Amino acid sequence: MSAEPHRVVVLAIGEVIGYDLHIPPQILHAAQREGRPLYDVRVAGVDDRPVRFTAGYRARLDHGPEALETAQTVIVPGTRVAGPRQDGRLPEPVAAALARIPRTARLMSICTGAFVLAAAGLLDDRPATTHWAHAERFRQLYPKVRLDENVLFVDDGDILTSAGLAAGVDLCLHVVRRDHGSEVANVAARYCVVPPWREGGQSQYIERPLPRADDGSTAATRAWALDRLPEPLDLATLARHARMSVRTFSRRFRAETGLPPRTWLTQQRVRHARRLLETTTLPVDRIAAESGLGSAASLRQHLSATIGVSPLAYRRTFAGERDAPG
Repeated sequence: MSAEPHRVVVLAIGEVIGYDLHIPPQILHAAQREGRPLYDVRVAGVDDRPVRFTAGYRARLDHGPEALETAQTVIVPGTRVAGPRQDGRLPEPVAAALARIPRTARLMSICTGAFVLAAAGLLDDRPATTHWAHAERFRQLYPKVRLDENVLFVDDGDILTSAGLAAGVDLCLHVVRRDHGSEVANVAARYCVVPPWREGGQSQYIERPLPRADDGSTAATRAWALDRLPEPLDLATLARHARMSVRTFSRRFRAETGLPPRTWLTQQRVRHARRLLETTTLPVDRIAAESGLGSAASLRQHLSATIGVSPLAYRRTFAGERDAPG
């Protein structure tokens, strides 16, 4: 592992969303190993002028666009910059700044920062997300992007995008986890007093009518299901435990989690399998069985669809040098 911290530049494009901009320095600075910082995070503007924040103030930054030239990761936080948000065009200073980024750099966006990456053509024919409230406008401007506004973030390898605001925390913790493993990410999350992983996607935050109170809650059934992941849990079984009809249970479950029961259950099983891959040396077929995913082939399929890697590759990445039988 390199002794030099990974160089990250947060590109502030005015009017920049201050909340978004401060997430990467806070989370990534908290990522350390044996007291050594793992990231060198700098905030830069597209030029040398003070940057306007949406909170009603301007700030002069320590770095200009030249900082982008040596960046290994570039993060574009949310912004109200007119061109990408209104007509799909990049202002010349923004285009010039983006042109300084090395081709090998990893790109990330938080919230409406995805509009900037899309305006640069970087998201064409790729999966991405942005704040759910801006999804319709995003689709109008960038129809080539495979937008999914129901998720908290999308990891497409060298380009990662997150949903609005606090989803930037989820994305940054995911990157720490991807780069350095779960233990480092969990320590950073604890220091920042945030959950290391949030359940569900941003669909649970989209404005919708509140379910009636007399419909009951699915929370107890969700907790019950988490203790029985290896067992066959179909929709009828879950509804029966909740003492609801299948139709009522499905409606209430989606209202509370933003997901259909089957999708949620698969997520929990994959998450449990990932935890076992990270923390145990159990064979892959045993992990698949204990997670309720059935076979090693099924686990490989679900893990590949979720994060794009095989179980053994995931174990090698996140479990360190521990012996990892297949």
